[in-house]
Amino acid sequence: MAECGRKGLSLLEAARSRYESLQISDDVFGESGDDSSENPFYSTTGDSNSDNYTDDAKASDAGSSPTCGLLGSSSNSQAEDEGWSHAFQDISVPQYTDTHGPTQKMAATSTAMDFFQLFVPDNAIQNMVTQTNMYAKKYQERFGSDEGWTSVTVTEMKAFLGFVISTSVHRCESVLSIWSSGFFGNRSIALKMNQARFEKILKYFHIVAFRSSQGGNQGLYKIQPFLDSLQQSFGCTFRPSQTQVLHEPLIDEDPVFITTCTERELRKRKKRKFSLWVRQCSSTGFICQIYVHLKEGPGPDGLDTLKNKPQLHSLVAKQLCQNLAGRGAIIFTGPSITSLCLFQEFEKQNIYCCGLLSTRKSDCTGLPQSMLRNPDGPQQRGHSRIQMKGSTSLISWYNKGNFRFLTNAYSPTKQDLLVEQVECNAGNTKVKGMIIKRKSGEIPCPLAVEAFAAHLSYICKYDDKYSKYFIFHKPNKTWQQVFWLTISIAINNAYILYKMSDAYHVKRYSRAQFGERLVKELLDLDDCSPTQ
Repeated sequence: MAECGRKGLSLLEAARSRYESLQISDDVFGESGDDSSENPFYSTTGDSNSDNYTDDAKASDAGSSPTCGLLGSSSNSQAEDEGWSHAFQDISVPQYTDTHGPTQKMAATSTAMDFFQLFVPDNAIQNMVTQTNMYAKKYQERFGSDEGWTSVTVTEMKAFLGFVISTSVHRCESVLSIWSSGFFGNRSIALKMNQARFEKILKYFHIVAFRSSQGGNQGLYKIQPFLDSLQQSFGCTFRPSQTQVLHEPLIDEDPVFITTCTERELRKRKKRKFSLWVRQCSSTGFICQIYVHLKEGPGPDGLDTLKNKPQLHSLVAKQLCQNLAGRGAIIFTGPSITSLCLFQEFEKQNIYCCGLLSTRKSDCTGLPQSMLRNPDGPQQRGHSRIQMKGSTSLISWYNKGNFRFLTNAYSPTKQDLLVEQVECNAGNTKVKGMIIKRKSGEIPCPLAVEAFAAHLSYICKYDDKYSKYFIFHKPNKTWQQVFWLTISIAINNAYILYKMSDAYHVKRYSRAQFGERLVKELLDLDDCSPTQ
């Protein structure tokens, strides 16, 4: 027993140490230094290659900004017959002319509630009230009256949302812990509504009370109208930069809290019946579009019937990028999405890509086999081999492991200094030369590799920091899990817009303070000042 206790304590300390070592400030989130030592691309272990890279481990990726490429390879007649060659041509991506940033100017006096209601307006909350009351009425007609129930009001629904959202700022075992007298109790908000009333609303809470006759058998019909509204508001309130990332965000609970769970609780929490994919602006962290895929049951486009994961992920990528055609965006992808066929199809739509390639996880159809095999002899760090087909380059780069990249967004012939803007909330611009700088020296790096590391590093910092503020309430119903997860994303997006507005210069709230203020405004508490 003592040994188990020591093991649990060590896990807890390790998790806490990980977060303490991040050292990411709320006000300068997005800045990064010159050192790339924590990037798996630059690791000192032989296991750190693209074939050992997984989507779950992407939060370890970090890097610098783009550099010029270094060419080198041996000839391969079979690859040349298939159109791949060592003869390179310069390529250029059309200039990105779209303006990016918030689409509307928010007043300096705007509150956290004002930013939140850009995505969850009053009419959406009113619909929750209507649907919840309809469901309660139908439920009681079928199973008997509930004497303790009275129709919920808009004020009560806002308070209900506030109680659940509070779990994103103050971790607790259960949302009901708010009314307890223990460590997780929160008397400052508990007096706004008694626990019995909250439980009644929680019992009957609905977004869509009844299935539409034209709704088919869609698994998310109880939340689909809300998801559609949220998607539209994401697109209407913000225009992303040219560089964007497709990935599965980190949506698991805080590891410090997870280490205190029993094995049974941990197994139960891992049984998520859906996966969430997003398209995210790599300059600000704003999530522009979301796609929810149910792992069981029927779904749109027949995605659930596909056994081939690269094919499934390719269709997910098309869904996420369907509004980008003709705009010259550059998309960064992980191994599960990267494929020659998809990149070529996107290029026809004026969408350009750069992705990490894995011989285990990626669809390698049409790629030269010689580039997918590791060389027999020892290699020098920074050495790269490149082959090209049309405007697409396949890069094999070595740095204590072989990493492969596929891109039609960056030219292998680029030799001069390239300026790549990675805009963060502080308004800084990162400019690098043709090498990756490390404490141990300088490593030559192809432009596509450096660009991939630069933009993915920002998204990884977003995951590490902002996933801590996801709502901790974990209901059993899949549609409810998706709802609270998307509400968390909406709040994070609201905070990003807040930091880009004049209101942030009036009162500089951290993400935690912003969440606390939103909760108090939803509960209509007089004291809306954040905790200092």
